[in-house]
Amino acid sequence: MNYPFDQIKLVIDPLSAFFILLISSIGFSGSIYSIGYLKPYLFQNRSINMHLFFYSQLLVFMILVVTVQNALAFLIVWEIMSLSSFFLIIFEDEKKEIIRAGINYLIQMHIGFLALLMGFVLLWIKSGSLDFNSFMQVLQSQKSFSNIIFLLFFIGFGMKAGFMPLHTWLPHAHPAAPSPVSGIMSGVMIKVGIYGILRMLYLTGQPSMFMSYLILSVSLLSGLLGVMYAIAQHDLKRLLAYHSVENIGIIGIGMGIGMLGMIYNNNVIIILGFAGSILHILNHALFKTLLFFGAGAVYNQTHTRNIEKLGGLIKSMPFTTAFFLIGSLSISGLPPFNGFISELLIYMGMFKSLAIPGFFLVFCSISSIAVLAFIGAMAVICFTKVFSVVFLGQARDNREGSEAGASMLIPMAVISFFCLLIGIFPQFIFGVIKSPVLFLSKFNTVPVEFISILNSLSKISSMLLLFSGITLLLFLTRQLLFRSRIKKNKVWGCGYQAVNKRMQYTASSFARGFLVLIKSLINYKITSDSPDGLFPDKGKVETHAEDIIEKYIISPVIKGLNRFFAFFKWIQSGNTQDYILYGLIFLILIITIIMGVR
Repeated sequence: MNYPFDQIKLVIDPLSAFFILLISSIGFSGSIYSIGYLKPYLFQNRSINMHLFFYSQLLVFMILVVTVQNALAFLIVWEIMSLSSFFLIIFEDEKKEIIRAGINYLIQMHIGFLALLMGFVLLWIKSGSLDFNSFMQVLQSQKSFSNIIFLLFFIGFGMKAGFMPLHTWLPHAHPAAPSPVSGIMSGVMIKVGIYGILRMLYLTGQPSMFMSYLILSVSLLSGLLGVMYAIAQHDLKRLLAYHSVENIGIIGIGMGIGMLGMIYNNNVIIILGFAGSILHILNHALFKTLLFFGAGAVYNQTHTRNIEKLGGLIKSMPFTTAFFLIGSLSISGLPPFNGFISELLIYMGMFKSLAIPGFFLVFCSISSIAVLAFIGAMAVICFTKVFSVVFLGQARDNREGSEAGASMLIPMAVISFFCLLIGIFPQFIFGVIKSPVLFLSKFNTVPVEFISILNSLSKISSMLLLFSGITLLLFLTRQLLFRSRIKKNKVWGCGYQAVNKRMQYTASSFARGFLVLIKSLINYKITSDSPDGLFPDKGKVETHAEDIIEKYIISPVIKGLNRFFAFFKWIQSGNTQDYILYGLIFLILIITIIMGVR
């Protein structure tokens, strides 16, 4: 059928195939994980049939989004994907905060949808077709027009991806959704937004300077503020949501570097930038899904996401602890785990760009290196805080829990294995990302620089394997030689041995020294109720970081809309006769307008 769609093409090219691999593999792991996670809801006589239906629908329509090549069909499947995820978010719809988070998500997704609709309408007017191939001719021949279109698509797709300042739905939606859904949304659904940007970049051909520096600057901002806000959070899943913003920023940095390489015709920078970006899409899908699954296991057993109320879970949840530690090391970009490799490629691309003459490019490259290094340092601080407070020490609120079931542990174990495998043998995973990298770079054959990078990764692999082997050997040697000699006794505590759960670091106190330094950037506030008297009863200290985008942009807009709609409250009188009168007036107006037109 040609009308109204024209011809609908479902195309699996290297870029689509890569995202289909992510969606299907992470989606399958989420399905297995859900068996154990949703079991307590069955004991509460809660129906999960519709939840499973929307979960399957989300996966199907994400695959359709990355394969369809017709604008109108794309918008339809994009909208169904957003609606499916909305119904998954509001699974616990009896809670007001869940409904509020879901509506917030749905409104923001429709704002992004309007930007996409405007972009596709303008392309349809110019090309006279809804097919993506016809868009390519228009975008490559009219550069000023392509900049306008790219900006519209960046707003639409960036809203889904979670780029700063289009990110404000993430910190609300992820804590509201069940953890398997949070893992899928963060692991692959927000990457569909990245797919959209990459697809438009491919259709545009040679990117403009405006596009390249826009993506690079927004990505640096996303990475920097995302990790800053993450450190200040007390809700475990909200913290992970801000780390999604951070890692989307890192993906965007690699994308921006690759685009700059295309502008300056430098094959090495092109490959390093796009390879780092594509590999980080894969890596983030793995370690962020792992972390959300770990957070879900903790919540499933302790019934809280508040980091301040947790502690000592390593004793009762050793496997979950180990898997969460692997995810923490991976997201922090530490060797020998997968996050280190993708960030290393991006670093290499930025260092290579320093050799290109031009003050502005060199300045941007140096700034990007500094910002990415700072992001990495803050990620280490954040996950040191999370892991030590949640899993080490003593339980702070008598929430010890028990180990998660096999259906939850097996997906975490498999993902942990791949996090380590990619980190130690990165040259083999390069075969998975090679096709989409060459596709985006528009290379017909594998360039020499690609082989050079593989050789570099092989050397890194050898060093990491040697490092891991030496570490394991030292650990086993220590266990064999000193196991019988080790005696456990309490250390001398200056004459005081009555240690209790209150005499340990909280999450807030651990990060306070750093957060005070950046408090003006993230609107970080400390309120305290100091103890009084010689024998004080109690004292209280609370810390809070308010999202500046939400405070200064989202909230004022909502308040303005509420004031505007308040003028029309008189319409809702509750009187049936009034409503009938409104209907009659409306019909009379419509008939009058039609008669006037005729």
